[in-house]
Amino acid sequence: MANSDSKIVIVGAGSGGGAVLARTLSSKLPTAKITLINPLPYSVSRPALPRMTVSDQNDLSETALIPFDKLFPKPNGSFVQGLVETIRPGDKGGVVVLADGQEVSYDILVLAPGSIWEGPLDFPADKDSVKAFLGETRARFAKAQKIVLAGGGAVGIEFSGEIKDIWPEKEVTIVHGDTLLMSAQYPDRFRKGFEKRLRDRGISVILNDFVDEFPAPGPTTVKTRNGHSIDADLVISTRGPRPNTAFVGRSLGADTLDERGQIKVTKTLQLLNHPNIFAMGDAINTAENKQIMRSLAHGGILATNVAAMLSGKALKPYNGSMDVIMITNGKTGGMAYIGILWGIIFGDWFTRLIKSKSLLVPMTRSSLGLK
Repeated sequence: MANSDSKIVIVGAGSGGGAVLARTLSSKLPTAKITLINPLPYSVSRPALPRMTVSDQNDLSETALIPFDKLFPKPNGSFVQGLVETIRPGDKGGVVVLADGQEVSYDILVLAPGSIWEGPLDFPADKDSVKAFLGETRARFAKAQKIVLAGGGAVGIEFSGEIKDIWPEKEVTIVHGDTLLMSAQYPDRFRKGFEKRLRDRGISVILNDFVDEFPAPGPTTVKTRNGHSIDADLVISTRGPRPNTAFVGRSLGADTLDERGQIKVTKTLQLLNHPNIFAMGDAINTAENKQIMRSLAHGGILATNVAAMLSGKALKPYNGSMDVIMITNGKTGGMAYIGILWGIIFGDWFTRLIKSKSLLVPMTRSSLGLK
């Protein structure tokens, strides 16, 4: 496959995935045509969303929704706003079809569709709906006095810290379906450490239980699956996401997805029966925690492999990457885990220095070409 004038299409502009890859390929392959497709005309810096959606006491809606004005360092890149409905693969390349009927042809396709979230992280794909969505979500948090968060992973923990930062007097309860917060892929001392931090802030934690119903905002009593009764006037889903891959299975066949809806990929991050289609990020079935740093690692391998494919060279395998997670506890605290040696855990000072204060927004903007 010739490098010159080759068409590379990237579907999905997550700030830790597709958008960074598009920028990298623009520099790396100056004679190729790079097209990035995304429903919104900006990349959403997802680490900022808990703070952004809880309150307007920050400038995040101005800085964490990152436009593509400076994304492409070379004139070979273009952005198309739209929602991909269908992929039509061919013998050499193929076409992606958008919801408005527009067709974009490719020689190499990279899928970075991300995830579908619930609750206040269910960010609208329609730009005109974003302002109303933020206003309504913030108003619900401001009005509520007793808030139940269904899910005690990173999302639930970070929401609880943001709420307590602004309204220390509000009652916040996390209901989580495991014996400890977060998932069992992390060490117990990390999980227990966060539970102590939350309880010290007056946040209630109910473990080994589930919330199955999400009533409309207003005074109510939440009945958990195991019989707990919790007074609440706002019940929010902070559960983990599901892969945004329905269009992939619909287009390329159900066998392209695993039982969880994740895209099956080879060690080189290619789809099993479609060698000129790659995938990356949260939506792929690599056996690892889904983290921004992992998506960036996928992008690094894909930048190499796309260039190798165009020049007829051998592709490199993705052999995994270091497990790194930082979870905030409001603006001044949190915990971090780095999966090296015996597993290193850092507390408030480290997490505040790296993430809690800025939520990585300046770093993310820089990675997409903006200050």
